[in-house]
Amino acid sequence: MKFRFSGPAAAVLLSLAAVGAHANTTLTVAVFPKLDQEIKDAIPAWKKLHPDVDIKVSSLAIGDHHNAMTTALATSSDLPDVMAVEVGFIGRFAAGGGLEDLSKPPYSAGQYKSQFINYTFAQATTQDGTIVGMPADIGPGTLFYRKDILDKAGVTEADLTKSWDSYLAAGVKIKKATGAYLMASSRDIEDIYIRADLKEGDGVYFDKAGNPVVTSPRFVKAFELAKKARDLGLDAKISPWTNEWAESFKRGTVSTQMMGAWLGGHLSSWIAPDTKGLWRATNLPNNAYASFGGTFYAIPAKATQKPMSWEFIKFLTTRQDTQLASFRSIDAFPALLAAQNDSFFAEPVAFLGNEKARLIWRDAASHIPAIQRSKYDQVAEEAVHSALDKVVDDGADVHTALQEAQDQIAHRVRR
Repeated sequence: MKFRFSGPAAAVLLSLAAVGAHANTTLTVAVFPKLDQEIKDAIPAWKKLHPDVDIKVSSLAIGDHHNAMTTALATSSDLPDVMAVEVGFIGRFAAGGGLEDLSKPPYSAGQYKSQFINYTFAQATTQDGTIVGMPADIGPGTLFYRKDILDKAGVTEADLTKSWDSYLAAGVKIKKATGAYLMASSRDIEDIYIRADLKEGDGVYFDKAGNPVVTSPRFVKAFELAKKARDLGLDAKISPWTNEWAESFKRGTVSTQMMGAWLGGHLSSWIAPDTKGLWRATNLPNNAYASFGGTFYAIPAKATQKPMSWEFIKFLTTRQDTQLASFRSIDAFPALLAAQNDSFFAEPVAFLGNEKARLIWRDAASHIPAIQRSKYDQVAEEAVHSALDKVVDDGADVHTALQEAQDQIAHRVRR
């Protein structure tokens, strides 16, 4: 799951000599919003099982959180007992060697693999079989759209989803009829397209040998689509997670947004709650399937309360009731299959016009392949975004910009 807005920060670390001595024990859990709310909601149920083990939540904005965890692991100072890792950062942390290997006893996390959606464990498993985190939530890619705006323009859901070209063509009709933009940023279509329909074992930015692949046809097409969107005036040139971005949804100046299914919770809770009933969700254009976000819980290798930390991680990830409570509270789409089979998934979603959207997302998740993660994914993403900016803002040639990005990534990898 991806969350961008910061919450209160707190960190308290108390050592425990033995798991059997629970008195006055406190586990510190480092997360980012809205996972802080997930943890706080879970504490009462946890305390019924472990009345002498308190939970202290440390929460920072997603970027600050991962920077703080990088520093903590490198210096072995201010280490939490449990830490959340967003999937975009999992490759970097896995390669860093600072996380406990959960594949080994006493954890033996591999025994739970069949209980989770197929691609999650692969994301947190290194080539040598090390498991660095337990999956908590996932982000099946989805297309959110404003049905009222589409109706005014005479555009149907099928017009949006038939193909990528039909999606842009629908945007032209929407803009002409209503003045609303199709998307907030041309980067939206690029970010989704490069993640769509990957094969088992592929990486987003690197091949199985670790070589960058950003000059491949997949990236060329993604850039061409983004450029076409900009040339047609279909994007509002707004960056995600900004005030302008939120306002565009409140005011109806942007008609669609492709992102993880978890965005629905943000729209309904704080971004645009007054637009209840106007939104719908559907699959991505061209029957594409993509993973967009997800969270893992990990234990620092030098943490001092590992057995109890593992108990808390299992409590968060392997229990159907905990996973469902999180989904109900913060729309963290459960990675646990048992939670996905609950009748809650068939209930209508009021914010989405009573659409049974959770069934759409569950089906999409079942089509997403297991892809590899690289410690250089963040480096590659920054280079690709910079290249795209040159194309859509400055008119740079697509192939030239991608080649420059490829060279830049290769240079960083060799350093």
